[in-house]
Formats: sequence, C-alpha cells, structure tokens
Amino acid sequence: MNILYDERVDGALPKVDKVALLAELQMQLPDLDLLHRAEELTPYECDGLSAYRTRPLLVALPERLDQVQKLLKICHQRGVPVVARGAGTGLSGGALPLEQGVLLVMARFNKILEIDPAARFARVQPGVRNLAISQAAAPHDLYYAPDPSSQIACSIGGNVAENAGGVHCLKYGLTVHNLLKVEILTVEGEPLTLGSDALDSPGFDLLALFTGSEGMLGVVTEVTVKLLPKPQVAKVLLASFDSVEKAGRAVGDIIAAGIIPGGLEMMDNLSIRAAEDFIRAGYPVDAEAILLCELDGVEADVHADCARVSEVLTLAGATEVRQARDEAERVKFWAGRKNAFPAVGRISPDYYCMDGTIPRRELPGVLKGIADLSDEYGLRVANVFHAGDGNMHPLILFDANTPGELERAEALGGKILELCVKVGGSITGEHGVGREKINQMCAQFNSDELTLFHAVKAAFDPSGLLNPGKNIPTLHRCAEFGGMHVHGGQLPFPELERF
Repeated sequence: MNILYDERVDGALPKVDKVALLAELQMQLPDLDLLHRAEELTPYECDGLSAYRTRPLLVALPERLDQVQKLLKICHQRGVPVVARGAGTGLSGGALPLEQGVLLVMARFNKILEIDPAARFARVQPGVRNLAISQAAAPHDLYYAPDPSSQIACSIGGNVAENAGGVHCLKYGLTVHNLLKVEILTVEGEPLTLGSDALDSPGFDLLALFTGSEGMLGVVTEVTVKLLPKPQVAKVLLASFDSVEKAGRAVGDIIAAGIIPGGLEMMDNLSIRAAEDFIRAGYPVDAEAILLCELDGVEADVHADCARVSEVLTLAGATEVRQARDEAERVKFWAGRKNAFPAVGRISPDYYCMDGTIPRRELPGVLKGIADLSDEYGLRVANVFHAGDGNMHPLILFDANTPGELERAEALGGKILELCVKVGGSITGEHGVGREKINQMCAQFNSDELTLFHAVKAAFDPSGLLNPGKNIPTLHRCAEFGGMHVHGGQLPFPELERF
C-alpha cells in the first residue's frame, strides 16, 4: 500500500534534538527500553490502518508506572509531543506516531489485577487484550460484553481511547457503558482517577468525556470494567434476502417489534462470498444480503423471541430463515462475520475500511447511495456492519499499485461519511476519527462546536502535546476543507492551531 505522510502535522512541530532527548531519558530512566535506530522504529510506523505511515522519533516501552510518569514529565518540560499506543490495531490512524514525537507503547502493562465476581468487575492494566478479560472471568460465569472483531488482539486501553463497540453493542452498549473507573496520567505525569467503584460518582462525568478521546487528554494506566453474567441461552437466526434494501428494512422491523437482539449484523453478497470462501460458515452465497440475529437470555424467552423474529423476517421478505442447529454452528455463523475483514482482504490487494453510523430507518437509502457512489468512483464496496445500531463498515476495494486508486478510495470513503452525516448520522461509530476522518469532522460540526472541543483539549493539555493533529480539526483546516467561517478571524487556543 502507498505510504502517506501528513506533512501538515509533522511539518508544524518544532524540531526536537533527538540526541539530547535520548541522552536525558537514558540518564534519568536507565532501565526504560528505548528504541531509536531506524530498523527498530520501522515496525511502529503504522497501526491497523496502514495507508498512513510515519516513523517516530523514539519508541518507549515502559513496564512500570513510575517510568511512564517520568517520561511524560521530561517530554512536557522539553515540549516534545507524546502519542500513546496499545496493540496498534486501530483503524483510523489514531495512534500513528509523529516524526518529532515519542511513541509511548503501553503493551507491557498486560496484567489482570483483580477479578471480583461478587461486585462483578475486573481491574486490569491497559495492555490487557479484550478477550483475555472474558477468559479470566469465565470460571465465575461472567464476561466482558464489548467484543470488537479484533478482540483477540486489541487492548482495553485502546478500547477506552476509541470507545470500541462490537457485534453485541446493540444490547450491551459500547465501552463507555461498561466502565466503572479509569486511572490516567496527565500530560505532566500527574495521576487522576475518573469514575469510581460505585455505579455513579459526583461531579461532572469525566469518565464519559475521556472515553473516546483518542489519547488527546491523558494516558490510560488502569481500567475497571463491569462484568456481566453469561446468558443462559444464546440462539442465532440467519436470514437470506434477495436485495440489500429488504434486509435493511427488516432491521427496523425487528426493533419496531419491541425486540432488542444481543447482536444484529448484516452482510452483502460480496462480503458473504468472501467470508464463506474463507471460513466455510454455511452462508448462502447466492443471497444479496444476510442478517445474523442473536437472541439471548433465559431459555423460555429466547425460544419465544426466535419465533417472533422469524415471523418478522419472513414478512419482511426473507427468502430463507434458519436457526443455528447447535452451539458449534452458532459459533461458525459468528466466525464468518468476525472474519469478514480479513476475508475481504483475500479478494483484493487492498481495502479501505470505513466506519459511519446512521439512523436505522435510513439503511435502505444509504445502501443505495453507497452503491451509486461505488459506480461513480469505479471501485467495489463490500458492506459489513452492525445493522442493529446503524454502524456501517463499508470496505472499499482497490489496488494501491494502480496510480490514482488510493486517492479515489479515500475520496469515495469521504463521500460515504458525508452521506451518513446528511441523513442524520455520524462519521464514526467505534473506530474513532484519528487522522483518517479529520476533514469529515468539518462536515459533522460547526465552528462553535469545534471551538468547544478545543477548549476541552486545552483544559487537559494546554500545551497541546498529547497526540496532536488527531481527532479535532483546527478551524484553519475546516476553512480550507469546506469554507467554514471563522468568527471575526479570531482563532481560539492558538497553541493548538499549529495542526
């Protein structure tokens, strides 16, 4: 894939004396692992969104809290930007490093500190994998609900930074709905506790504010998550449709019937064929779209809900509705969905994964709009998404070795996100904004709203050193992107306007 550098960000940063910084860090933190040679830094150039690459100035791999605190204090004193990173599985360029900044990798903070089955919580370090929490809680018949498709690899610290979701977020919520407390360090290395062990805490809800802030407000050092009892029964229905529009309308029909599934996912024909070829999940490859609907709870309720949903799907025009015969087939159905991204990667040299959210009622029209845009830009689009909460993941297929295709893919992705905003949706549902969607933030928000975002950033990080150039565009950028009016020519928080 082509390598893109965001010169707007890196070119705006002051030149850092790498030799002097490295010498001071080695002197004051002699036991901190620091990577500084080109061959050591190369693996950290990108995250899961590999269209963008930047080689960091230094990579720090701490193992103890005092190391992180001291590093932050030194960088703050020297005016050196810091980008925190977990497992590097992000899909919006949120944890991309900076050429004139330190990449702070928290992957070695990977201990599960406490499982309390009575209070139903787990206290973990930020480098713990998402799936590892549920595995540790399993002996107590508990689990952690948010389950991104990357859950075998993604870390809980990154989940907090991006407010990650997953296939079961319709019923059980996003990361923000499953947190009790987060311990963080500020840009100056000072500790803060957001939230509490109780279900609520006094004052402003800073825990919700921090969740999804993409490393711009502080560095996560510990997370306390809620654990839920495993459902007694879980059943999955697979419904086939001869058009994506019918499948889209069926989603709204299920919710309108008063049923909230544990998961409600949709795939179009291109993604169905790719997943079936890869996983052999038993998907109908001649269907234009399928819905996977999981219902969980006590056995009597699940049995009744399955019958009701089957009836709704049939009335909505499903050509076939079948229930997983046993637990093995249920797992297989979900394996096809959760492996849809790598499956699509087998049929195209490159793909560009988008992440937009729309009202459920708009699904049929937006799917039609995406098909029209696909024709206009001459690029195939595979649609895989969390249909129940309207979180779409169009995968734009292209070949970066063909001149102009990457640029067309980016342009098409931007148009899809702007379509989401036009119908009352959002440019992200769980992947975050990062560097990828920063221009589309100008379509989502007006200048007053962006000014407020900058005020929040300045309150936590007045020097603008934590993950600069991500998530929140400057008013200058928006003026260039979409002609946004800047009040009286005044730019608030000039220290943040570099980017």
